[in-house]
Amino acid sequence: MPFAIFLLGLAVFAQGTSEFMLSGLVPDIARDLQVTVPAAGALTSAFAVGMVVGAPLMAGLGRRWSRRGALLGFLAVFVAVHVVGAVTHSFGVLLATRVVGALANAGFLAVALVTAVGMVGPEAKGRATSTLLAGITLACVVGVPAGALLGQVWGWRSAFWAVVVLSVPAVAAVARSVPGGAADATPPPLGGELRSLRGPRLLVTLLLGALVNGATFCTFTYLAPLATEVGGLGAAWVPGVLALFGAGSFVGVSVGGRLADRSPAAVVTVGGAALCAGWTALALGAGNPVLALGFIFLLGALSFGVGSTLISQVLYAAPDAPTLAGGFATAAFNVGAALGPWAGGAAIGAGFGYRSPVWVSAGLVASAFALTLAASAAGAARSARAARAAQAG
Repeated sequence: MPFAIFLLGLAVFAQGTSEFMLSGLVPDIARDLQVTVPAAGALTSAFAVGMVVGAPLMAGLGRRWSRRGALLGFLAVFVAVHVVGAVTHSFGVLLATRVVGALANAGFLAVALVTAVGMVGPEAKGRATSTLLAGITLACVVGVPAGALLGQVWGWRSAFWAVVVLSVPAVAAVARSVPGGAADATPPPLGGELRSLRGPRLLVTLLLGALVNGATFCTFTYLAPLATEVGGLGAAWVPGVLALFGAGSFVGVSVGGRLADRSPAAVVTVGGAALCAGWTALALGAGNPVLALGFIFLLGALSFGVGSTLISQVLYAAPDAPTLAGGFATAAFNVGAALGPWAGGAAIGAGFGYRSPVWVSAGLVASAFALTLAASAAGAARSARAARAAQAG
């Protein structure tokens, strides 16, 4: 695996820390800026909305930019908005910085995905994708708990400053290690790329990714109050709970990356069924701290194992859209990241308690699993019809 892919993962780590760190800071932000917990949770949704809009848009705009120039530009904007977020006392301004930061993050990740898979052979897209996404899981393991700890000791703003500091070596690493050539010397026509993204296999994969990621973010955004209010753990446990989920996600993305190029269908179907059962078990057992902690680790592994496999399958399913596939994969997964926290917050706001987002997660994955079975049945039916037509001919 080229070393430059690991350096791209370093930048993804800094950005993933920002994307996920609010899970441990939501209560503090709500108190400091005098908004409700669901409103503060909407900061995660705002980031995800920016990712949804920004991923295909930035990927399209950057088709003729140099990869290194595009990546550095996105990182510069990302750093700037985190400085603003760290000093503002306005919830509206903070919300705006999350959207703009997400646009920059989306552009970076879309270009980075295409750059990473372009550095390896066609049979190793899954491994390249998982190596890049390992930066996100490490953000869960290290960055998010550290952000929560910083928030408890020095206030939530210190976590934003920490992201700024983390991004500086990422800028230097990208400047030194990523090739400076154009993303595509002669990029294919934009209309042709867009047409290639209409295939049924790709659309199903994108929808599956949105549902699975929605389930992940729905519960992950509210893990802090789930652990303290339902599980009865003290606030000091929150960083550890987040780290446990992150450790599981690192295991999941590592294993999933190796299986994604060989048995993607097995990862999605078996992993999806286990994920649905796991969310249900966590919803039932969240009041038992020991049981809940075990399931949090397991669900981190399953969520990211299945999720990273679906991302790599988007790239496999769109070989004729080399510049936009990464953008649409990023957008689809962040549709889930936007809707998940919103749905979880709506359930809490409706008075169903902090356990309710876990039930929403179980429902989302059940929908994804049902869609997988339906798509498999439809594919088998198409194959049978084609075989009968060939025999008749």
